[in-house]
Amino acid sequence: MKRFLLASVIAFLAASGPARAENVDVLLVLAADVSRSIDEGEFELQRKGYAAAITDPRVLRAISGGPNHAIAVTFVEWAGAGEQNVVVDWTVVRDEEVAQGVAATMLSAPRSFVGRTSISGAIDFAMERLAAASPKSDKRIIDISGDGTSNAGRAVTEARDQAVAQGVTINGLAIINSQTNPGYAFHTHPPGGLPNYYRDNVIGGAGSFLLVVEDFKTFSDAMANKLVNEIAELPAGRRTAALR
Repeated sequence: MKRFLLASVIAFLAASGPARAENVDVLLVLAADVSRSIDEGEFELQRKGYAAAITDPRVLRAISGGPNHAIAVTFVEWAGAGEQNVVVDWTVVRDEEVAQGVAATMLSAPRSFVGRTSISGAIDFAMERLAAASPKSDKRIIDISGDGTSNAGRAVTEARDQAVAQGVTINGLAIINSQTNPGYAFHTHPPGGLPNYYRDNVIGGAGSFLLVVEDFKTFSDAMANKLVNEIAELPAGRRTAALR
């Protein structure tokens, strides 16, 4: 009888203790540039692209094929220094139903900012979101998309290097904005090109990569390919094919 009571007490204490954090295959911060060089039409294409990508059958198959059959994702928008906003807070995605809910929240929210471009601020904010995540994973990725160089806040390389030193991978999606205002030309088309800028200053960490998007209309398919690669960790040869 005493043994039974002791076992019951232990079971009760275990059940009433702190909940165990849910393990997922990746913690993914989707960080979208909404600075002033992105006009309203391009903003709409970008938003719809993210929503379509998270619900893409290829992405859902990659999620279901992982060891934990789940990822945790948060979607943030950013512009200048101090201008970062959580549009979709941390959500564990296992199936199409939850993915559709994430997409609906993305599409219904108003645009967060129209400001300058602080990629360093976006990285720093993403690191704060990773630290605040309830789900847990050894794989932590910040996914930065943007159409221009960082022109506000601290040096982007400082933010990148600090994030990488903490084991975080930063991947990039450089959007070639051919319709931008001529006044933003140096910002969106820097010497050497935006892809080289992202390679040299933004991406970093284990397995990091850059995807180049030639215009906003192809954003959806490019982002879906990118998510598949990040979730499934394709081998190098297949990764190249997937990102074309």
